Amino acid sequence: MNTFTFHNPTKLIFGKGTLDQLRAETPNYGPRVLLVYGGGSIKRNGIYDKVIALLNELKKEVHELGGVEPNPRLTTVHKGVDICRKEQIDFLLAVGGGSVIDCTKAIAAGAKFDGDFWDVITRKATVQDALPFGTVLTLAATGSEMNAGSVITNWETQEKYGWGDPYVFPKFSILDPESTYTVPKDQTVYGICDIMSHVFETYFHHTPNSPVQDGLCESVLRAVIGAAPKLINDLTSFEQRETILYSGTMALNGMIGMGIRGDWATHNIEHAVSAVYDIPHGGGLAILFPNWMKHVLKDEANVPRFKQFAVHVFGVDPAGKSDRQIAEEGIHALRSFWNSIGAPSRLADYGIDDSKLELMADKAMVYGPFGNFKKLEREDVLAIYRASL
Repeated sequence: MNTFTFHNPTKLIFGKGTLDQLRAETPNYGPRVLLVYGGGSIKRNGIYDKVIALLNELKKEVHELGGVEPNPRLTTVHKGVDICRKEQIDFLLAVGGGSVIDCTKAIAAGAKFDGDFWDVITRKATVQDALPFGTVLTLAATGSEMNAGSVITNWETQEKYGWGDPYVFPKFSILDPESTYTVPKDQTVYGICDIMSHVFETYFHHTPNSPVQDGLCESVLRAVIGAAPKLINDLTSFEQRETILYSGTMALNGMIGMGIRGDWATHNIEHAVSAVYDIPHGGGLAILFPNWMKHVLKDEANVPRFKQFAVHVFGVDPAGKSDRQIAEEGIHALRSFWNSIGAPSRLADYGIDDSKLELMADKAMVYGPFGNFKKLEREDVLAIYRASL
């Protein structure tokens, strides 16, 4: 494995009834709080009222920024930054899913940044400080509750990029599986696909001597595969919600990937799609990932990793089959599994045709060839898009 340093300062508070821990955590920060949330689901399910009651009990001065988009937009980040500066906000609280947390990270850093925060997202500037923030997670998907990454969309230019900085680790994150009970089936499915995709991005690598990391990845994937069908049939199963919620955090808090260099090409390819069409991120990944797998499997050097994936994750019986046949069966098993829980499988499922493939490829290639498991050129990206139509 590679030499590495691991540091994750986020305090994770996990389990039933943990929302009350806001009483213990928020007094550690200043009195003026910006509450950030999405389209209003937390008001319908009662979480908003509980959070407001707790903050009022603690005598916090609460300001609000609602309406964060599923693919959070730069314009919303700017609104939040303006509130922070005008109201002299001391602390931010993100209540929602990964998009809300991603937006909150950008606001927290943007409030301390002198300039247009898009320069940070596009790698023209770096973060020097950020306001502290915590999270109350209501959707299992992105892992943003315990990492320093964020993805922001500039809808005016149809660009969507990931960025990150150690200054934007959450101070604490509260995860109560019951807070995810009201997530509808389609969003639950997208979250499951997103979680698995994060593990794939770590798992598909060429770093030698990584049995522990590979085992952790495979364990998370098997847990999700086991829980997902049960959860889809019973959206208020505490046990299954608990498994999926914890898996989402473990998939992208850095623990399963210490000392290895993951790929991350498929996320880049999907970001270009949702920058142009504004589709759900998890849905886009469900469409693209098996086609990325088929594309990179053409390289003989990649066959052993896919064979391992097929046998260790999906239990493919290797008897009497070539390594390539085993690998192909594993990819087919993934597609079949995602189909079985209702995930999309073609770009056409979102009404996307071939009219903007070149535009999406241009956006995906903005920083040049990418991917660590297999370096992708523009023609590779186009081939994956075409296979996904």
